[in-house]
This record gives sequence, C-alpha cells and structure tokens, in this order.
Amino acid sequence: MNERTEKTLLAIIVGLFVLLSATYSVVVPPFEASDELWHYPMVKYIADHWSLPVQDPANVGPWRQEGSQPPLYYFLGALTTFWIDTSDMPQARHLNPHVDNGVATPDGNINLAVHHPAREAFPWRGTVLAVHLVRFLSVLMGAAAVFLTYLIVREVLPDEPALALGAAAIHAFTPMFVFISGSVNNDNLVTPLASLALLMLLKKINSQPRSSVIRPWSLVISYVPLGIVLGLATLAKTTAVLLTLLTALVVAVRAVRRRSWLEFVIGGLATLIPFLLVVGWWCLHNLRLYGDLTGFNVFLEVLGTREVPADVAQMWRERYSFAAGYWGNFGGLNVPMASWTYDVLNALAVVALLGLIILLLRKIRGRNFLILRPSSFVLCLLWGLGIVLSWLLWWSRITWSSQGRLVFPAISVWSMLLALGLTGWLPSRWRRWAVATFVILLLGLSAAAPFVWIRPAYALPEPLPPAQVDAIPHRVEADFGGVMRLLGYDLETELVEPGGQVGVTLYWEALAPTEQDHTVFVHLLGKHDRTIAQRDTFPGLGLLSTTMIKKGSEAASTWLEPGDAWADRYVVPLEATTYAPDEAQIEVGLYDTTSRVRLLANDNSDNVRFGQVKIHARPGDVPNPISVNFGDRMELTGYDLSELAARPGETITLTLHWRGLQKMEANYTISTQLVGGAQRKAAQRDGWPLDGGAPTAAWKPGQKIADTRSLVVFPDAPPGVYDVRIAVYVLEGEKIAHLPVISEGGQMLSNHVMLTPVRVTP
Repeated sequence: MNERTEKTLLAIIVGLFVLLSATYSVVVPPFEASDELWHYPMVKYIADHWSLPVQDPANVGPWRQEGSQPPLYYFLGALTTFWIDTSDMPQARHLNPHVDNGVATPDGNINLAVHHPAREAFPWRGTVLAVHLVRFLSVLMGAAAVFLTYLIVREVLPDEPALALGAAAIHAFTPMFVFISGSVNNDNLVTPLASLALLMLLKKINSQPRSSVIRPWSLVISYVPLGIVLGLATLAKTTAVLLTLLTALVVAVRAVRRRSWLEFVIGGLATLIPFLLVVGWWCLHNLRLYGDLTGFNVFLEVLGTREVPADVAQMWRERYSFAAGYWGNFGGLNVPMASWTYDVLNALAVVALLGLIILLLRKIRGRNFLILRPSSFVLCLLWGLGIVLSWLLWWSRITWSSQGRLVFPAISVWSMLLALGLTGWLPSRWRRWAVATFVILLLGLSAAAPFVWIRPAYALPEPLPPAQVDAIPHRVEADFGGVMRLLGYDLETELVEPGGQVGVTLYWEALAPTEQDHTVFVHLLGKHDRTIAQRDTFPGLGLLSTTMIKKGSEAASTWLEPGDAWADRYVVPLEATTYAPDEAQIEVGLYDTTSRVRLLANDNSDNVRFGQVKIHARPGDVPNPISVNFGDRMELTGYDLSELAARPGETITLTLHWRGLQKMEANYTISTQLVGGAQRKAAQRDGWPLDGGAPTAAWKPGQKIADTRSLVVFPDAPPGVYDVRIAVYVLEGEKIAHLPVISEGGQMLSNHVMLTPVRVTP
C-alpha cells in the first residue's frame, strides 16, 4: 500500500466517523445519552460561575456525582457555550422520574427526559443549542481518538499499514463509541488524551538516542510535554492517572538501556513536575473540601454503591451487559440493538482472542513474519490491563457500573487486538478481507442504529383516529381530575403464573393541561387489596407530560391538547416470588407526581378497577416453587403462608422450604420480616432453622428442610401493605455478615429477597 492510498483511506475512515457521530448527536434527543443529563449541568454551572460546584450529598445539584469529576472537559464545554442563555435548562431537562434506567422493557418508558418537538426543533435555542454544540465538540474529540489509534498501531506494527487502518476503522465504527462521541460525556476527552500519552510513551520506548552524551536540558525538553499531556488526561478523568505508572516504567527502561541515573532522575522529575502543576490545584481543592485528593469519597456517596460488593464470579455473571455496553446499548443503557448483533460480535471477539493466542505462539516459534515491536506491544497490553483491572477490582466491584464503555480510554488497544486477532495469524492475502468484513459489519450497525433502534424508541404515541376510538373493546369513560379521561381498556391476559407478565392496553383522552406532572399507575391487586405488581409511568409510557411549556417569548404549548386520544400498552411484570393461587384485578388511576396525591375520578373514587386475572401456581413438589440462591450455600425452593392479611397482634405462619447446596461450616440465622415503606417493620423473627433443631452446619448437600416459623404482627404496626423479606446471616463478632442472593441472570447481588406482600388490617 502506497503512502497516498494509506492517507486517503485514513481520511475516509475519520470522515465517515465524523459523519456518523454527528448524525447520532442530532438524532439522539437531548439528555438521552449515558449520564448526559448530569454531565451537561456541570458544563452549565461552570459557564455560569467559572468555578466548581461544592458537592453536598444531602442536597445534590442537577449534576449529581459528576460534580466530583475532574473539570477539564466541562471547562472546554463552558468555553464553547458560555455565550448562550441556558436559563431554560429546567424546562428543557424535563426529567422522567419513572424511567427504567438500564433495563430494556417490553413496553417502553426508557426515556430519561420528556421531549417536546417544539422545544427541540431546529433552529436550536437555549439549552438545546448548548447541548448540541458540546456534542459537536465531543465528535471532534472522538475523531482525534480514531486518528491516534492509527498512529499507535503504526508504532506497534511499523510495516502493517493495513492493520493500522483496520484498527482505526474498528475504533471508528464501534457503535457505542460513535454514540458516546456524539454526546456530552467526559469520556470523550480522556480517550484522545490518554491515547496521545500512550503514543508518546511508545515513541520514547522505541526511540534510539542519537548520541551517548546525555544533555540534561534536552532531557527536560523531551519529557515535559509528556508530563503536561498526562496531567491534562488526568484532569479529564482520573482513569488516566494509571498512565503515570507506565511512564515510570518507560523512564526506568530508557535509563537502564542508557545506563544512566541522570535520565532516570531528570526524566522522572521533568514528567512529574508538570503533571503535578496541571492537576495539583484540583487535588488540593478536593483535599480542602472533602478530605480526599480525588473527591471520589463524595462521588460514591452521591452515586451510591452496591448492596453487596461484587466478586469475580458476579462480574462474570454480568458479562453480557458489559459486552452490550461495549458494542452498543444506547440511551440510558436501555435501548439495545437486536440480540443477534451481540451474539455475532461476541463470537467474533472470541475468534479474535483465539487468533491472538495462535499469533503469539507462532511468533514465539518464529513462524510468523508479522513485524511487531515487543516492547510497544507489551506497553499497550499493560495499559489495557490496567484499565480492566481498575474497573474489575475496584470500580465495578463497588458500583453498579457493568458498562463496557468504561474501558474506552483504552479502546485503541482493544481495536488493535481485535484487528490482530482476526487477521494477524492469517496468510497476508486474506488479512485485508478479514478485517474489511468486520469493519463493514460495524459500519452497517453504526449507520443503522440511529434509525432502526434509537429514533423509534423515542417516537411519540400515534393519535387514535375516531374509528379506533369507537372500536375500543371495553368502555370505561372515567375522568380523572379534569386532566385525563380513561376511555376504555383491552386486557390481554386472564391467566398468569409467578414470573409472568400481564399486558393491558389503556385508551386515554387529554382533557386539560395543568401546572404539574401527573403519573399513571397500573396496579395488579390481589386478595385483600394487596398490590402484587405495578407499573407507574408518565402518559405515553413516559413520553408525554400533562404540563404546559413555553419556548422563549412564544405562547405556552402543551404535550397534550384537549381532545387528543392515544393508546398505551402496559406490560406489568410479576415477580417469580409472587404468591399463588390468587385472583387479581387491574387498578388504574393518576396521581400528582410531586405530592403523590391521587386524582379523583368522576365517581369520587381515586381509581378504576376492572378485569380479572387468575394467578396459578407453577408446578413443583412444594408450595410456591422458586429458586433463590443464598451464597451458593443454601437454596430457598418454595414457601407458604397461612394468611395474606392479619391484624396487629395476630400471627402469620410462614413455611420456608430449603435445600442445602454444599457443606456449611457456619450456623446461619434466617431472618423473616414484614417490611413496609421507609423500611418500617410490622413483624420479625430471627433464628436457626426449626428453632435450632436443624442448624445449617449439620445440613448435607441436597438435604431438604421445611422450616415453619410464626410471625406475630407488632401491636403498634400501622395498617398497610408489607413485604415478606428473607435474609440469611451469621454474626462475626459484632458484625452481621449476610449471605448474598445470587442471580444467574446477571442482576446485582442483594442481601435479601422479597417474597410476597401481605396486608396488615386495622
């Protein structure tokens, strides 16, 4: 490949990336990219105040945990948009409080914010304009990262321009990278800066000194730019601080090669001092305010942590969501591509891993003529390994961030390894075709995603034509507070079992806009008016609001005009632990989202009830068969209750069916509780199985135990619905150590399981 062709192809790759990412930045509604609804308020705060917010976990601002992030990206965004009047952010950033964040649901409600076409239409104004400008700035940062990937691979594989172009194309067309690059997110700055620092390190480790004479001033000039770039990268995101360790390694290797303590000392100081000058002020700021150099103690306090820290086994269970978050899971990680895309891409990643192993074995045996610089390759591997280990052993262990995009600071490495693994072990005449096939697949997915998966996810409900209104299966005609009218319903399900779902379509008509948001609730009520399943959303499955909006000096407009009619299909999921048999009804109504006060219907009730859904038990040799794994030591296989309702002072008999999974050294205590809102308890009974007659240390693997215990409702327990909560623990000194509840589906570990609701009556 000649140089001109190489440059032309690189320009095409970068140009296509800019076009794709800019398309995402326009198609994706504002605040619908991962964490953008918190990243942009940081940009606005700095543009308004030219200072950093003071984090207060008891009173978080709209930036939430992002207020503890390094500020460089946000300062650049502020410089781009400070001239724009963004006082309309509270209206433009109209949040959906019921969003199913991180969950792809069958019925919708995936939008993080409620969008109005009039406010977001071109020409953009105010906050919407500012968001799009910062997005375009991010696109340019992403383009720089793609270009740097090409340079990095050229440094590692100097005689393989096709592989360098292939790695750059894999980087450029990975759908999730294209999506994030078209959003407001500080990952967009740390990725090119970290790549630039890595490139500088590669050039240093590959360079040969022109003279054996070491000139101190030349060393200073040589290392200072690296220190500045390291500081800027860390000031974009603290992940980049890991590069300082690689820098120390490179300085040491160069010093050993030249047998010079002078290079070690001067090179180290010439890198460290500018690094500290760039990031030191921010570290001192954090130390003064939060007592922590990075401020991550406050970050975690605002963000929250896992109920049970994840171990390596749990990380493996979350591998599918991690991979989806790397390849492309859009919105708030709740707008996935088609499932087959992940199967294909994951399979190709496995093929690439096997190819890398074959390549390295052939290289060791001298049977592969691919010219690869070992020191550069190892340095890249160390950078990728550092990113993965910091994510695996620290960040994702304590937070619920199993997101593949979090390893994008090393995406240049991953793209190079994919290109190498898929092609490097093949004969030279096949390499270009292999990498080209993979690149075309990624390019096709990236080009399709905005229009096939993303845009339809945020499409407003279609208005109902009069003929369809007349054909509603079951009429209701219930007005709720003069805001909305329930015209009728269509119940799809009359028989369901625990773990299933109930589908119901509600037909609505708008009556009048209000000053407040109102929420639609769809409850499944079992015996004794127990809410056994529910779905609460804004109208339109989260896409509509009952409020009015105003755009600049124009007259107020609304999402819903009086007389608008539409249909919402709700899918109400039942937990696998739902009690059966039971008979349930659908309960529907509206409430004020802020005060949670229900609106009265035209019959002065606060809800409408209809339909009948029978809940039948799943087959099994115990009542209510379930499978709840407590720490791989014991399994709850079923349960039974004597009553589903009781008065204060009365007793509910609960039978828990257990099976031992392995030999246990400890005698675990089983805690059974009735827990209501605000963690208020109505009953509790802790003890060993069978009141001590069957201690867990005596259980054998496979042994079955039916543990019956009495729950006496506290005399002062207020009336209401309470959940039956089960936890298993052992006392370690004065500390309670719970057995975690393990899900094979990749959900997060918990220290308890909720079975079914019961009602405490007056």
